[in-house]
Amino acid sequence: MNAMEQFFATAQTTVARFRETQWDALATVAGWLGDALARDGWLYVFGTGHSHLVAEEVFYRAGGLAHAVPMLDPRIMVHENAIQATYTERESGFAAGLLAQYPVAAGDVLIVVSNSGRNAVPIEMALLGREKGMRVAALLNRTQSDAWPSRHPSGKKLADVAEVVIDNCGPNGDAWLRLPGMPDAIGSTSSMVGLLAIQLILVQAVEHALARGVTPEMYISSNTQGYDHNDRLLQKYKSRIRHL
Repeated sequence: MNAMEQFFATAQTTVARFRETQWDALATVAGWLGDALARDGWLYVFGTGHSHLVAEEVFYRAGGLAHAVPMLDPRIMVHENAIQATYTERESGFAAGLLAQYPVAAGDVLIVVSNSGRNAVPIEMALLGREKGMRVAALLNRTQSDAWPSRHPSGKKLADVAEVVIDNCGPNGDAWLRLPGMPDAIGSTSSMVGLLAIQLILVQAVEHALARGVTPEMYISSNTQGYDHNDRLLQKYKSRIRHL
């Protein structure tokens, strides 16, 4: 097999393992979110570095929840200063200032995404969320997390402080494929599996809310007939969601 075929097979195997081992954890978080939506609650998703892609997946998109908010800050993302972001995500104290910019409440759901689960900012975000009474789940790479020490002063990792851990089933270092002539592996699956995890949680949460007699507000494609529908939601929530 060539490299493309090898990686496609690896991705399929990773997703199959994810389906086999993580379904109960996904269902638990979806149940939390369904209950939150039935009470007019909210979903918040946070990640640093490339993990912020998973947070953005929930936000302002066709088929997405209106009550879903990414927690974003350019200082811990890669599009402006990737080098500094790598160091900032290790700094204790950053998470509190970011969380204060969002009107979170007890019973809201917080999903913290971190492939390594070892950096201070994601760990502190999970701790702060739990202090506020949020239901906190971690989406991480258990193999990598277990292999490396925490960078948080407590010595704890994200897996230690979340209520539920969802494993993206990746390898230590994230990349899978080793090719002759390449000194290290290429081809990462964490983002792919993370995006799938989020969508699985969302669709199951909506079904759960419907069973409770509540129809969650959703965005539809603004490139079809959805402009007026979405505009009503945007006007309703623009004062609450800082990224609108």
